[in-house]
Amino acid sequence: VQLQASGGGLVQPGGSLRLSCQASGFALDYYVIGWFRQAPGKQREWVSWIRIRDKRAVYANAVKGRFTIARDNAENTVYLQMFSLEYEDTAVYYCAAAKSGYNTGYYVYGDNYDYWGQGTQVTVSS
Repeated sequence: VQLQASGGGLVQPGGSLRLSCQASGFALDYYVIGWFRQAPGKQREWVSWIRIRDKRAVYANAVKGRFTIARDNAENTVYLQMFSLEYEDTAVYYCAAAKSGYNTGYYVYGDNYDYWGQGTQVTVSS
């Protein structure tokens, strides 16, 4: 079981990036995929999650309206499309997987996830 996060990079404020989280060794159908981020000197922060079977997505207030989470079943991949990036979005971004079936609040806590990807760096800088 493995999650591979990729797509990070350096982008100017107002720019866009798309992060990918590819799963291998298991099918995503009965999971929730979450994205978290951790900036230097700060605690890990939940960003968004998507329930694969019905595409229900939830976003943190800090990214609502700017980020979009989506799945590609054929590729067993979840994407995090990030628009209008701000300096405050600079962080290492991690994807994680948790079994579906819990209430929505369950998935904002990283400790409730079973599998984690290795992280990808996003730097917003002029």
